[in-house]
Amino acid sequence: MALDQESFDILLPTLERFVRERLMPAENYLEEHDEVPADIIEDMKQMGLFGLSIPEEYGGIGLSMSQEVQVAYELGRTALAFRSVFGTNIGIGSQGILMDGTPEQKAQYLPKVASGELIMSFALTEPDAGSDAASLKTRADLDGDHYVLNGSKRYITNAPRAGAFTLMARTGGPGAGGVSSFIVPADLPGIQLGKPDKKMGQRGTKTCDVIL
Repeated sequence: MALDQESFDILLPTLERFVRERLMPAENYLEEHDEVPADIIEDMKQMGLFGLSIPEEYGGIGLSMSQEVQVAYELGRTALAFRSVFGTNIGIGSQGILMDGTPEQKAQYLPKVASGELIMSFALTEPDAGSDAASLKTRADLDGDHYVLNGSKRYITNAPRAGAFTLMARTGGPGAGGVSSFIVPADLPGIQLGKPDKKMGQRGTKTCDVIL
């Protein structure tokens, strides 16, 4: 999938101007308050930045990988926290649904992701396993027609903002083959968020523990 060249030639200069006129002047606010201003997030939604990599049939822009690289290059001219607001939405937060989700899951989640109504987060890393998927300890046990998840995730990007998680949990034996992926709405009972991590850099990015 790729946006036609004429449309992309309009998008890229618009993004360059947005970075220069809106994001760069807000860098001091970002550093002081550890927060991306809400009006800038709304502007990002209106520009379609939450759906850059999501196909047009689901309300996204549908950039190719090379086009997405050019967009990331322009966003790299300013504080990385700005891209972090929607980074998991266009990457690991939604791509699993796009590649392996059912038609029903795609129809339910991807349009909301693309519009920015739903922020997805990717929950892999754990206190005792790091990002080694083969060593995960969070479990998902089948109970009737649903799964019960127990465990902890750490350093989960955008967790404080997330409306749902693409979450990895162990459903089988040891190793990567025993791990499955779940779409977990953030408002389900039993989910708790830890305090936002205080980092030495990356002001304005949001990470925290997710406890199931």
